[in-house]
Parts: sequence; C-alpha cells; structure tokens
Amino acid sequence: MLRELTIENVAVIERASLRFDEGFNVLTGETGAGKSIVIDAINAVLGERTGRDVVRSGEATAKVTAYFDDLSPAAKAVLESFDLDPDDELLIARTISADGKSSCKIGGKTVTASMLRQLGHELVTICGQHDSQHLLQKEKHLDYIDLLAQSGELKAQYQAQYHALRDVKKQLHRLRKADADKGARLDYLSFQIRELEDAHITIGETDALQQQKKRLQNKEKRLQSLQAVCAAIDGDENGGLLQNLYTLSSALAQLSDGDDSFRAFEDTVANVRYDLEDCAAAARRTLDAEEADDTDIDTIEQRLDQLYRLGQKYGHSEEAMLAALQKAKEEYDNIAFSEQKIAELEQAEDAMSDELLRLGDRLTDCRKAAARDFEQKVTRELTFLDMPAAQFKVEFREQNATENGMDDVEFCFCANPGQALKGIGKIASGGELSRIMLAIRCVLSEHDGETMIFDEIDTGVSGRAASRIADRLRKVASGRQVLCVTHLAQIAAAANSHLLVEKSLDPGATYTRVTPLDDAGRETEIARLIGGDLITDATRASARELLAYYG
Repeated sequence: MLRELTIENVAVIERASLRFDEGFNVLTGETGAGKSIVIDAINAVLGERTGRDVVRSGEATAKVTAYFDDLSPAAKAVLESFDLDPDDELLIARTISADGKSSCKIGGKTVTASMLRQLGHELVTICGQHDSQHLLQKEKHLDYIDLLAQSGELKAQYQAQYHALRDVKKQLHRLRKADADKGARLDYLSFQIRELEDAHITIGETDALQQQKKRLQNKEKRLQSLQAVCAAIDGDENGGLLQNLYTLSSALAQLSDGDDSFRAFEDTVANVRYDLEDCAAAARRTLDAEEADDTDIDTIEQRLDQLYRLGQKYGHSEEAMLAALQKAKEEYDNIAFSEQKIAELEQAEDAMSDELLRLGDRLTDCRKAAARDFEQKVTRELTFLDMPAAQFKVEFREQNATENGMDDVEFCFCANPGQALKGIGKIASGGELSRIMLAIRCVLSEHDGETMIFDEIDTGVSGRAASRIADRLRKVASGRQVLCVTHLAQIAAAANSHLLVEKSLDPGATYTRVTPLDDAGRETEIARLIGGDLITDATRASARELLAYYG
C-alpha cells in the first residue's frame, strides 16, 4: 500500500510530504486548493501520461516519489518480469523536466514510463469522475464483465482463433482476386521464369567473367611475355639460360672432382637449373593454352550485358535473380493450382469458423454467468447506497464476431419503479453515476490494487445518500487502503486519517500545503464542510456528532 508521497515543484505545490495510513484516508480543502494536484502527482508517479505544464513556474524540474510496502503477489510478479527484486518495500520516482522530458525509476533502476504504468496498475486503482465517464461509454462495459469473469485464458484462445481465421480470409481474398485475372498473370510469370531459366545463372559468374574479360584485354601482352620467358630459358640459335647452365654445371663438376670447395657451387647451379626447367615448362603450357583459347571477348561482353539487364529487372546479384526465379515459380504454382488451394482454404475457413463460434459461445456463457452475479451484487450495493428501487442489468446483444468476442454489452439502469431500463449514459444523473460507480468498484474491489483512490466520487450526492457512501467507503477500506478526495462532511468524518489541503498567497507566488489533522483540526474542518465560512457552535456540535458516530 501507499505509505508516503513526496511532491516537489508540481503546479502550486513547492514541496509536500504526505503520509497515508492503513484503512480510510481523506483529503479535504477548499475548491481550487490543490487536491486534484495530489491525485495528478500520484498519476504521474504511476507512469500515466503527463506534460511539462505540471512543473511549477520558474523551476527546472518536478519530482514525485512514492513509497509502498506490503506489495501484492501481482505487483511482485511484475517486478520479477522486470528483473527487479520483488521485496515487500518499494520506492518509485518520476522526474519531469520543464522541456517535457521525464525519467522514471523503480527501486533506483531507470525504467520506461510504460513499465512504471504496468506496475502502477497493480499498486493503485484510481476511481474518479473520469471513471464515472467510462460508464457512459458502452464500449467500456465489456471490460468490467471480463474482469469479473476472469476469462483471460478463454479470451486468449478465442482471439488466437480469430486472428488465424482472419489470416485465412486474407489468403482467400488474394487468391480469388488473382484467380480473376490469372491468365494474364500466368503469362507474365511464365515469361519471367523462362527468361531467368534460359539465362542459366550461376552464383559468382559475373565476377568470373569480369576477370576473364580483363585477361583477354591483356592477351597480346601476356603472349609476348610468355614467349620471351621461353626464349630466354630455352634459348635460340645463340643459346639460352639452360644451355649456359649446363655448360657451367659441367665445368664445376670437373673442378669439384679435385677441389671440394666448388662442390657447393655445383649444387647451387643444379638447383637453379631445375627451377628454370620448371618455369619453362609452366610458361610453355600457359602459352599453348593461351594460343589455343579462342574465347571471343565480344561473347563475354554480351553475357555480362545480359546479366546486367536481368539484374536491373530482378536484383543486382546472382542470388537476387535466383530468388526472384524461385518466387515466380511459387506464385505460378499457387495460381496454377489456385482452385485446389482455394478449395482447401475454404474448407479450413469453415472448420475455423465453427471453432471460433464454439469458443465465442463459451466466452459468452462465461460472461453471462459473471454478469448475473454482477447484477445481483451491484443491485445490493445500490440498495445500500440509498437507491432501494434501482434496477441494474447487463444487457447482451449478439453481434458478428469481433476481436473481443461476439457480445455487445451495455449496462442498463432505472432508478425508480415503473421506469424502463435504459442505457446508463441515457438516464443516470451525476449523483446516480457516482453511486453506480462506487457500487461497481465495491463489487470489483477484490480485483483492484491494494490501494484504492476515490477522487470526488461523491459528486452530486448529499444527505442520507452521502452517509451511505461514507459507510460503504469505510467498509471497502476494511482490510485495504482507501484514499478519498471529498467535499462531504459525512465522508470526511468516516475516515481513519484526515489530510487538509490549503492554498496560500504570497507576493508573487502561490503555495499549497498538505497538513495531517488531529482531532481538533478534524472538528474544525468538518464544521467548515458543514457550514462553509460560518463555523458556529452548532456546526462544531454537528461535526463532533459525526466524528463520534464513526469513531
């Protein structure tokens, strides 16, 4: 639960440290004092969208820090998914700069706002006027039912089937469209396949041809060089290197017969002669091959030109061209056998549609069972909240399969006997919406976070209804932490802890401070809520009576 909240440079709050207790906590204060800023600060530290306008005028940054303890298993699971230590205590912080940038930290580790928001959903549930407006949006009603139905696994199966069926429908649409003009498409694909197959493309061919072209361009010079090598080694009428080496080797052999000092020179000359013989043999083989090679450079250039033109159409590499050939073949086969493929997909579509309907029916049954229980519990809560004749129904209408199922759900309500049930958005008043929202939250409280915040959920109610709301909020706070921003004396008196939000004006600046109230302070503040600026002995006596009633 939320134990401490520190706010720095947020709107008109320069610095405020708030401590919240277990049970029922209330925040009161004059309109415009800054109570909503506290809620905005909590929203910000939980990762909700915020902007640079929250930064106090003249300051570079705003910062909100929140300390939680007794974390729920769901919150710990989120921390583990972030590779963070799932301890029972947690400090989270968010800093917002005047330039609009923000940084978020969980336990000192920098995280994204979306990660902070994911964790925040498991820590705190905020219910306010915005949530009441959700009741007016029919498309939001199904979310409440799914939360109660705990249908996550079944809904996931349905959605997986829905997406798979949608993919099959897309394939069928493409194939049917292609089937309509498959003659022209087959002719075109056939031309591509034939053109690429006739080219007999091999990987690396272009590089090899470029090297061969370069060699042919230098062929005359190579032949002259090879001939010169052969002539120098083998010799002509004047003799060559080999002939001279034979003569030198014979002379050294005669010298070494009587003088060992020449034997090493004889070996050296012999090795040189062998190397020259190898060189001459290689030169002769290359010369014969070059002279016998009748490859035409024009032929090579024509092939390179063909590969270039194909590359311009199908990809600038042999790999890309071969991939284009394979793709064209596959498409050709798909179209050529499209009737068979369409028949197979239509059969699959029928089977998958049947399975989707089966899963959809199961999901509907699960939702309707939860809805019946939901109706009874919400009606009981509304009766307690001084709406004894209220009727609350969850109306189901069938619709075509959508990603969220086959149910069109709407909450219907009537406050008085003899009235027809109508959609909540068409009939409920502001005060009725507040009580319906509270009733729903009471029913859903077991699925909410350890801390629940009610932001002016008492809008439009007074008298006995206000007392009933106070009783219900106090009951909801049993075993959990509840924070409530209120203008009603009954709700403030029912709290276990009371914080007063006040605004003060200094020359050139506005400040808001938050003060925990003792018994005397609570009496004064509740008297103000009862009588406004006129605090009399009678209003103080009424405040004491309220405090004694809930004490």
